[in-house]
Amino acid sequence: MGLPAYVGDLARIEWSVHVQKNNTTLPIVPVAKTAANPSLTILPVNWRHLPSLMRPEQERTVPQRQPTQVMVWRHPTSRRLHYREAADIDLLALKLIIEDIDLKKAAALGKATPGELKLAIEHAIAEGLLVAAASRIRRPAPIRANADACLETMLAADLFTLQWHITQACDLHCRHCYDRSNRTAMSIDTALALLDDFHDFCAQLSVRGQVTFTGGNPFLYPHFETVYQAASQWGFGIAILGNPAPRQQLRRLVDMAKPLYVQISLEGLQTHNDYMRGEGHFKRSLAFLGDLRKLGIFSMVMLTLTRDNIDQVIPLADRLAGLADQFTFNRLATVGEGAALQMPDENRFKQFLREYADKAATSPHMGLKDNLFNIMRHSNGQAPLGGCTGYGCGAAFNFMAVLPDGEVHACRKFPSRIGSIQAQRLAEIYNSELAQRYRAGSDACGRCILNLACRGCPAITHSLGLDVFSDKDPYCFASEAMITGRASPVQR
Repeated sequence: MGLPAYVGDLARIEWSVHVQKNNTTLPIVPVAKTAANPSLTILPVNWRHLPSLMRPEQERTVPQRQPTQVMVWRHPTSRRLHYREAADIDLLALKLIIEDIDLKKAAALGKATPGELKLAIEHAIAEGLLVAAASRIRRPAPIRANADACLETMLAADLFTLQWHITQACDLHCRHCYDRSNRTAMSIDTALALLDDFHDFCAQLSVRGQVTFTGGNPFLYPHFETVYQAASQWGFGIAILGNPAPRQQLRRLVDMAKPLYVQISLEGLQTHNDYMRGEGHFKRSLAFLGDLRKLGIFSMVMLTLTRDNIDQVIPLADRLAGLADQFTFNRLATVGEGAALQMPDENRFKQFLREYADKAATSPHMGLKDNLFNIMRHSNGQAPLGGCTGYGCGAAFNFMAVLPDGEVHACRKFPSRIGSIQAQRLAEIYNSELAQRYRAGSDACGRCILNLACRGCPAITHSLGLDVFSDKDPYCFASEAMITGRASPVQR
């Protein structure tokens, strides 16, 4: 009896797999630009379903005469051997990268959006068909190079967030608002051009991009849905920091692209919250959280911590259990109208951190965002958390804030202007000397063992009249040994 007609193609696949199995030392070197996995072999064959014949543990599929391509490769991270037929999305991603095709031009010529093309590339990277370029979003290593928290994962970020305060318009007038200035919102053409520039920025620095729309209330920007849709078509992750909005508007956004999360703010239990944010706000917010849950949108609630609401934080967390997916707090920065309010003293704040952390240990919806939690964790022998931005203070590192008129700030919570999109590209602003200075953090934190995971909060430092480049967060309670590397008299 003669051999099957497909035996020649099957033998070629088996030989390629054999070669890969015996080539376990193939190096995957870092690449300056995303590139094809050097271990990848693509074999044109005349029969489909041949790889299934090589997997005795799986049900075999009868080969069919039809031209296709089979890929054989080792994953660059896991080193695991893979072989299967190439899908259209695989070939598209490989073509885009190997031929160095500009995504904007490819999208303009075809029927896909840049975001869909990015998704194909990201899928190929996850599969190991492509080797991703290393992120160029980096910050200087701390002085104490052997610090416990000096990890490569804290020195470089693969996601960059553009926190876009798209409008100053707001339907509330909160008593702690840090900016009620009259800034003119940019035109729709300027807004769309900013998204185009952000795409170029992310491509140049080899990072994924996220746009976090906020304000004011971003829902009140007259072209919000147009800009939201454009951001989704660019393939950016999208988040919203705003006020409760109608369910119909949320549905329209979800139809375009479900946001990563929607965040609203509450300032305590109902009486205090409505005193701070306006009558009826608490009930509207709880109803809005219910709408988010019904639509399958991850919900976050943020509280601005003051002397007046510190005792309401944990009761509010209890109230939000089962309603909000995450609850956390920021300390009050006494700028703008917030200058009329006060933070608790340092001892009460330190006690509160312990109370909050103890409660959070059994309440998974309570987030640990304040960077100073890491001082307690270090003292308890626990690994540091990402804190405010996933990298401690990420000002001008893994995020920048764009204001309605195009000003760019290292952090929106205090005046930290580093440029303007009206005169500069985002990459130029990010690489400026002033942005690098913010990125380096305060000199007072330079030798701290928690430098990368903490750095306190420069907005608090500024709001209390100190220099963000030379002074530390006045609420910092790190020991002298942690900060300087020398034991304090008490510890000797």
